[in-house]
This record gives sequence, structure tokens and C-alpha cells, in this order.
Amino acid sequence: MTSRRDFMKGTLVGGIAVAAGAVLAKEPGSGTGAPPDSADGKGFWPDGAQLVISVSLQFESGGQPEHAESPFPPLDSRYPDTIAPSWYRYGPLEGVPRLLALFDRHGIKVTSHMVGKAVQAYPELAAEVVRRGHEAAAHGLHWAPQYSLTPAEERRQYEQASAIIERVTGQRPVGFNAFWMRHSRETLNILQDLGFLYHIDDLARDEPSITPVRGKPFAVVPYTLRNNDIGRIAGSTAMTGAALLQELKDEFDVLYAEGRQRRRLMSLSAHDRIGGTPTVVRAGSVLRLCSRPCRRGVHAQGRDCPLGPGPGRYAGQSATCVRLTTRGALRPFAGKPAMGQSR
Repeated sequence: MTSRRDFMKGTLVGGIAVAAGAVLAKEPGSGTGAPPDSADGKGFWPDGAQLVISVSLQFESGGQPEHAESPFPPLDSRYPDTIAPSWYRYGPLEGVPRLLALFDRHGIKVTSHMVGKAVQAYPELAAEVVRRGHEAAAHGLHWAPQYSLTPAEERRQYEQASAIIERVTGQRPVGFNAFWMRHSRETLNILQDLGFLYHIDDLARDEPSITPVRGKPFAVVPYTLRNNDIGRIAGSTAMTGAALLQELKDEFDVLYAEGRQRRRLMSLSAHDRIGGTPTVVRAGSVLRLCSRPCRRGVHAQGRDCPLGPGPGRYAGQSATCVRLTTRGALRPFAGKPAMGQSR
């Protein structure tokens, strides 16, 4: 069973180049508008899986600046904020341990996008995330905007963040997520120079894609605002864990149905201080959704299958969910990964 990280490092360079030069998925509204079919009958993902579920854990608390955004009303900067920091501390003290226990119980392996200063603040916890088999990806040096940095500052901060993550966890990150997904004009060039292989800061598709960066392919594993606790739970007092669960089920059903004719990926995101709260964990946003396995299997992007090994039930059909490699996203299947715009 190959992880996304291992596959990226071992075969991405050659495989993605082949895919980039092949026939790619059409943009919406172009050509006939018909979704690509899998001509070889083997589907768009390994082992005939009809849908991939990509799970992210954002490791951010401890890396936020003073007076960082929080659920509380803005405070005059002349005064100390004595409560917002405790909201952030909930992530490493309660949220991440609770999520790690949840992932362990169900055999899930996720990608954790780690802020460098957060790793520095909670090194034992960051190391434990990787020790349990999860991927460490980069999320900047601070939980603060990067798009306003000079190119030299941006490069220096990414180098420092990567060095912190590698020193603490033993794993050099190859994936990247920017603060609120906003890049500078040089972000992708810098990431390519530093040896990164993919980023997630793209909402344009429900499938992986390839972006040329200075004539070389760079992978995109799409992120989400829809299936995202920071937008749906922290950003709305009306949203409940149960309501979020229903939204996830609805999205799952639509994408799974589309997966018969085109490559589909469903992205889920949990933030340390939000997704690790009892109500979200109790709702089982990820696990209850993924406990409804598909007839042909559901994969979890770059991680272990959310269902764990063995058969499950969906619409009366038995299915086995196996671990995903990135091979389904990047190898030259009949429906090729979509090509992004040059950066």
C-alpha cells in the first residue's frame, strides 16, 4: 500500500509529465461538454474505485499572531486579548488528540498541513501526528498572510517552516497550503525551487489537476470551502454537526454518482480547534460519511481508507475500501487530469 507522499516522491516526476502531455479533461463548457469516459473500463482510480475522499487536518494553533482572527468581537489593540488565545490552545490540548484517537479507531491516515511556529510551539504533538502514520505538509511559518511578503521573505519563511517540520517530525514536507489559500505571484515558483510537488490552494475542480510552473508540471490536489469546519461551523452559529453531516452525505452521493463517468474527488477539512470539538467528532462528519462504502470502493486521498480494511455496506452491496495512492490522480488514465493555467 503506497501513500500519496511516497508515490509523489517516487513516480510523480515521470508520471505527471506523461499525463501533462496527454489528452486532458475539458474545461466546463468547452467542446461537447460531455464528461470523459474511462475507455479501458477500469475506472479513473486504482482498483476501480469510483470516488476518492481527501482528508486534511490543519495544525495551526500556536502559530497565530497576536490579535489573530477568532470568534470573538475585535479588540482594541491597546489591550491584551485574554480569551482568544485559549480558543486556539483548545486545538493542541483537546482537538488534535481527540481527532488522532478518532483516526486511529477507524484506520484513517490524513495529511496534516502544519504551520511552522505551531510545530515549534507543540513539537511533541506534531511528532506524534507523523508517528501515527499521517503526512506532514507545509502551511507557512506563521498562521498569517504570505501573499504580501516580498519574494525573498516568502522563500525564507517557507525554508524555515520546512526545516522546523523536518527537524521535529523527521519528514520533509512536499505538499503546501497557503494561509486562506492566497498565493503571491511567486509562490508556485518558490515552492518548485524548494522541492515541493503539490499544493491544495485551488477550488476550481472536484478532481486533481496539473499546473505548469515555468514549463514543468506541478500537481494540484483541490481543497474545499464547502466541506470545511472553519467555514461551516466556526463561520456560522446556525450550523450544527448534524447539519454538516447531512451536507457531506449529499455531496458524497452526487460525486459518487458522477464518478461512474469521470474522475471525482471529495475534499474534507478539519481544523485543530474546530473539527476536534465533541459535537463535530460526535457527528462523525468524516467517519459517518465514509462508513457508507461504495459498491466499487472509496479511496482516501494520500491516506488510508476512511473505512479501514475489510468489507462494508452501501445500498445493500458489499464493498472493500483500500488505500489510495496518487497513481489514480496522475497516471495517464483515459480521462486525464485537467490541465491548469500556467503560472
